[in-house]
Amino acid sequence: MFSFVGKLKRDKVSGNGPVGRIGEDAAVSYLKDKGYVIIDRNYRRRFGEIDIVAEDKGVLVFIEVKTRKSERYGSPFEAVDFRKQQKMSIVALDYISRHNKENCPARFDVVAVMLKDGTYPQIELIQDAFEVSG
Repeated sequence: MFSFVGKLKRDKVSGNGPVGRIGEDAAVSYLKDKGYVIIDRNYRRRFGEIDIVAEDKGVLVFIEVKTRKSERYGSPFEAVDFRKQQKMSIVALDYISRHNKENCPARFDVVAVMLKDGTYPQIELIQDAFEVSG
C-alpha cells in the first residue's frame, strides 16, 4: 500500500468533513502526482456516477474512489462489486458517447483510500481493475 505524501501531507485526517470527499480529494492529488490528467469529477447521470474521469498516457480512465476509516466492513476494493461495475460501465459508455470518444482506448481504475485519525491517507491504486460489464 502506498503511503500518501503528496499535497495533502500537511493535513492529517481529523474527524471533520465528509469521508468520501476527503478521500476523493486525496485520490485526485495522488493521481495527478502519478501523471494523470483530471478531466472531470463526479460525472453524474440519472443511472449512476463516476467519481473521476481522467487521461493517463492517451487512455481515457474512469475511476472509482472508495474511502474507509477502517476495514470493519471490508476493504475499500470489496465495495466495487459486480453491481457497481455494471453501473460504472453504463455511465462510462454514456460519457464516451456524449464526448465522442468512441475511438479512444479506455479502462476502469479503482483507488482505495484509508483514513485513520491522526495519520496521512493511505492510498492504493488498481489500474485496469475490471472490464465493461453489462
